[in-house]
Amino acid sequence: MARYRGAVCRQCRRENLKLFLKGDRCYSDKCSFERRAYPPGQHGQARMRKASDYAIQLREKQKVRRMYGMLEGQFKKYFKIAESKKGITGENLLILLETRLDNTLFRMGFAGSRNQARQIVRHNHVLVNGKKVNIPSYQVSVGDEITIKEKSRKVGVINDALAAVVRRGVPAWLELETENHKGRVKALPAREDITMPIQEQLIVELYSK
Repeated sequence: MARYRGAVCRQCRRENLKLFLKGDRCYSDKCSFERRAYPPGQHGQARMRKASDYAIQLREKQKVRRMYGMLEGQFKKYFKIAESKKGITGENLLILLETRLDNTLFRMGFAGSRNQARQIVRHNHVLVNGKKVNIPSYQVSVGDEITIKEKSRKVGVINDALAAVVRRGVPAWLELETENHKGRVKALPAREDITMPIQEQLIVELYSK
């Protein structure tokens, strides 16, 4: 499947928000967003014009899509699923995105970024309830136990990420056993568990036009 292959730091600068797409680098003084906090491109430092309502909604959608590392078609499919569920569409969308296996792995601290988490899943390092799952979009459920395979517990990127988990923290809806390379989904994420500045209602308004 097609995937963005350009410089990911440009995405943070375009959205004017640190999306934490490069793991530990995002926390260091090497972070491009910290060094050049203006949009990329020839006119990045030019005076910004007032954005229309549509432009604001579009930027919010692009920000969240890039944050979770998705293509447009995939993201729109999640929105349609969220719209068909009971409850608030915007919150349903965020819960669906948060409970993807790659994001859950990242949130638990087994990976430094969602992209790294996708690679770990695809390379068959992960078990869900004792069974191998290599699909990053797999939806986890309450009570699911996520484990790093015994043979994979010496993989450098996994151990480096676990060593940095103290700085990042683990959300309340997840539980991590660092020594056993194991985690558990205690509950579905609540809206307050998602701390990134997301205005999901703008995405609902955009797709509802």
